[in-house]
Amino acid sequence: MTPTKVSERRDTFKRRIQPLLTQIYGEETARSLVDRLYDLVREDIAEFVDEDLGKWSQKNILLITYGDSLKRQGEKPLVTLERFLTEYLSDTITGVHILPFFPYSSDDGFAVIDYLKVNPELGDWNDIKTIAEHFNLMVDLVINHVSSQSRWFEEFKRGEKPGRDYFITVDPDTDLSNVVRPRSSPLLVPVETTEGEKYVWATFSEDQIDVNFANPDVLIEFVKILLFYVRIGAKYVRLDAIGYLWKSIETSCIHLPQTHAVIKVLREILQFVDPEVALITETNVPNRENLSYFGNRNEAHTIYNFSLPPLLLNALLQGKSDHLKTWMMSMPPAPLGCAYLNFTASHDGIGLRPTEGLLTEDEYEALIATMKRFGGEISMRRRPDGTESPYEINISLFDALKGTVKGEDHWQIQRFLCAQTIMMSVEGIPAFYIHSLLATPNDKENVKRTGRKRSINRHQWDYDELLDRLEHPDTPQSIVLQELRRLLAIRRRQSAFHPNATQYTLHLKRALFGFWRQSIHRDQSIFSIHNLSDRVQKLHLSEINLVCTDPWCDLISGRIISDIYDTLTLEPYQSVWLTNKFDEEDAIGDANG
Repeated sequence: MTPTKVSERRDTFKRRIQPLLTQIYGEETARSLVDRLYDLVREDIAEFVDEDLGKWSQKNILLITYGDSLKRQGEKPLVTLERFLTEYLSDTITGVHILPFFPYSSDDGFAVIDYLKVNPELGDWNDIKTIAEHFNLMVDLVINHVSSQSRWFEEFKRGEKPGRDYFITVDPDTDLSNVVRPRSSPLLVPVETTEGEKYVWATFSEDQIDVNFANPDVLIEFVKILLFYVRIGAKYVRLDAIGYLWKSIETSCIHLPQTHAVIKVLREILQFVDPEVALITETNVPNRENLSYFGNRNEAHTIYNFSLPPLLLNALLQGKSDHLKTWMMSMPPAPLGCAYLNFTASHDGIGLRPTEGLLTEDEYEALIATMKRFGGEISMRRRPDGTESPYEINISLFDALKGTVKGEDHWQIQRFLCAQTIMMSVEGIPAFYIHSLLATPNDKENVKRTGRKRSINRHQWDYDELLDRLEHPDTPQSIVLQELRRLLAIRRRQSAFHPNATQYTLHLKRALFGFWRQSIHRDQSIFSIHNLSDRVQKLHLSEINLVCTDPWCDLISGRIISDIYDTLTLEPYQSVWLTNKFDEEDAIGDANG
């Protein structure tokens, strides 16, 4: 690169990032800080730093898993995971989110001791890189807090730099009643230091100590970590618990302007280093707050669609689409260059805060009661007034759908597949938790062993036992994985399922949930329609305006629609993808014949 080009890049970097740093730290600090950041990235600046609007297509499918969700005697779990990905999912998914695989002290990885090492019980960096060579790797940047056993916090307790200045101390008599809490544990944790007892800020637990981003050195540390992850091959970086990043006494300490500015800085840095990398924010909060993390197309590339899991679960338990439809009608399309990340289950529970203002009180109570009846647990959070309220449901999604509000029934697999089909149909990038692909039931023994409610949905499969189940065609694991692989193979060929393709909600009877997807080039339409009930439903095709000049086919069954004014019969929990663009050899005849 010529000296002139280098100078231009430096000037562009400063022009785009220094104003953001000024918003966070003030003008004087920003001037020196931008130079420090440039020195970190200058060797990695990409040849082309324009935004990559082709980061994703309808082919992008993600898997979410712990590094040790699959275990085989005598083999490192990351090796076992790579084996499963290669043998079962190489033609199904394009990316894998390996939940924190670093040395940790609690919370199944989210209390990180060392960000730059792989937990030796899982494997090593070569194992991570092997997976990253074949699948787009998502890495967690656990950015809000570190383990109480981390080097930084040990330095804090000894009064040594740099960790001495990396944490937030508060007088325990300070009024913190305005702070929004995701947990019911104490916000301030007493710690013995060489300078006496101090109270440190701990949003999530006494072992997860919040770092102080008001110190610009902390930003530098996390940019170094971010760059390291990009260099080892990460294509997605998930900002864990990002909403709580910035603290300011007498505020809610969530979604503060400085937090949004930090995300913008990280996005700009990624833009310079590798425009193909996507930044994902994890904000399990009410929908309007969650949407704010798109910014003005200058914050997260992708946000989790947190309202979808509880609303979809409620719709299938109630057998009606009312709230799901109302929510979808209010959802704006993701801005150009951004996308929703859709999921139905994750390593955490099913968040209840995203339902605020969306479910009626009666349905909210029925949802919680039904989940308890199906073996689930409820985690609580502390409100500013000191009372507690439900924060999330802890349950395996497969068992969450073993029945309805009326009780258990024999439609569990069909209902579960309906939920997954809806998720992979709506606007965005679908992400499957490994235990959804594998129809894993509640692991109550895991809860007893760990004492943590979230362990119910963090089962560790014995790999040989899993293979045995997958080889028997009548097991739930075999049925679900085989059908989801089939549906995803179909989905990946449809341009109307591009994450940014048009979406409109259909107005159908309450037991049906439907929406229209149209490809960006407007050459394909898909009417995605789903029976949410345990009864047969009739759909008059005249309600969805199939264009008379086009042939139509249900991609899922392969059946041709010969009369666009006919009536379509949907069995309990059946899904259809009606499209005007399909391969003739995939069609098998009249859907109503």
